Parts: sequence; C-alpha cells; structure tokens
Amino acid sequence: MKFKKTTADVFVPDETDLEQALKRTTHLAIGAHQDDLEIFAYHGIAECYRSNDKHFTGVTVTDGSSSSRTGRYKDYTNQEMVDVRKLEQRKAAYTGEYSVQFQLDYPSAEIKDVNNDDSVDDLLQILSLAKPEVLYLHNPADKHETHIAVLMKCLSAIRKLPLEDRPKVTYGCEVWRDLDWLVDSDKIHLDNSDMPNMASSLVGLFDSQISGGKRYDLATDGRRLANATYFDSHSSDDVTALNWAIDLTPVIMNDELSLKDFTLAYVDRFRNDVASHLDKYSK
Repeated sequence: MKFKKTTADVFVPDETDLEQALKRTTHLAIGAHQDDLEIFAYHGIAECYRSNDKHFTGVTVTDGSSSSRTGRYKDYTNQEMVDVRKLEQRKAAYTGEYSVQFQLDYPSAEIKDVNNDDSVDDLLQILSLAKPEVLYLHNPADKHETHIAVLMKCLSAIRKLPLEDRPKVTYGCEVWRDLDWLVDSDKIHLDNSDMPNMASSLVGLFDSQISGGKRYDLATDGRRLANATYFDSHSSDDVTALNWAIDLTPVIMNDELSLKDFTLAYVDRFRNDVASHLDKYSK
C-alpha cells in the first residue's frame, strides 16, 4: 500500500502479511489522534482480543504534533512529540493485539482543509481492502474540530465505496463531548465492561498525554462508569462500563442523507424530550 505521506506508519503486531492482516479485519476504527481509538473503540478492541474469527484494525489520521506538553515533555519539539506518540500508538496496538495499526501522519491543518482529499484517498485504500463489518468513528456532535474534520474525510471515503462493500454497522462514538444528552432510545450501548485492566492500561500507555497534563486514563474510566451507573435510575446496573454511540449506519448507506440534518434530528429529539417533561409537571 502507498500512502500520500511517506512518513505514514504501518504496524502489524503479529507480523502477518499486511494484505492478509487487513483482509481478516472485522472491526475497524478511525480516529483523529493517538489514544482516540483506545478511548472510543474499546468495545471493538475487547470483542476481538484473543478471538480466532474477529480482528480489530486501527487507523490514526493525524500526527499528534500539536499536542500540549508539560513536565518531562515540555521541551520536546513537534517532531519529537510525533515520534513519541507514534511509538505509544504502536505499544497500544501490540498490547491490544490489533490486526493492523495505521498512522497516516497528517498535520491537523491538512485534515481541516476541506479541499485537501489526500487523506480521503488513503482511507479509501484501507476501507476497500479491509471491508470491515463494524466501523467506529468520531460522533458528529463532538466538539473537537479535528475530530469532526476526520469524520467528514471518513464519510467522503466511505461514500466512494459500493454499497455492498460498506460496513454493516457504523458507530459514532464519544470523546470530546459525551453523548449522555441523547434521549435513551437514541443511545447505542457499547459495553466496555470486559477486561477492565486492559481498558485502563491501553489508555495509560499514552504517557505523553497523561504526563503532559491530561488524565485521560482516569477520565475515560470515570465516564464509562458514570454512563453505566446513571443510565437507568430504576434498576441495578447490568454492566460496569458503557460508552455511548450514535448509529451512523443510515448516513453511511444513504449518500443523499445529510450528516448535518441527521445529527440535528438527535438534538431536536433531545429538546422535545426536555420540553415534554417540563410541560408534564408544570401547572
């Protein structure tokens, strides 16, 4: 495979032939930054771990050069941060036994450029060969601009595929802005309860982010626990960790469906749900 960036990194942890490793993929996640996959797609990582017939592949689109840095990383140059984050992502792929880990190495500015389709071509290559059954993406209500830009590049790539080659299920998952605000009937429950030690350790591998001033490890565990506990006020918890997602499959399978209109319909249902409860108990 040839990518637009000659610095793009491809890592197959078990050293299987790349084409075979990609074709065995059943679950694929595409995230903006190193550690995004481990935060929002743990459901797929856990489902595929030590499985004979399910395999997880990760794609990280940006290079991580704009990371905040303090402590031991405070004097690192942008390139040094790129190198560190690339290694951390490889460590996560090895620990989680991913089938393949791609790091496409784009600066965020290029991803945010709506006229730059280089990453779309790269993503199309991966999707065309992998043909995953399940796809994990950023959700369209995320507040991080690079996450939204990556999501739009993904959508452009997917819509170049024939319908029969598109994922059967596509989830838009929470990172920057959780999805607890969704009405309950709109929430996709991604159970993250399995192997809590693995769930914590994967995020914990990204020391440059944690020591750099952001406790993503604790925050991610906390959000998953909060989602599980606060989901239903009238029953005991069936799971110990949950990630919420939006079902993006309708947008993936219908090229005429606007992602903007699709997303705002969720907002409208939330608004109507709030209004109905206030109306019900108002004099």
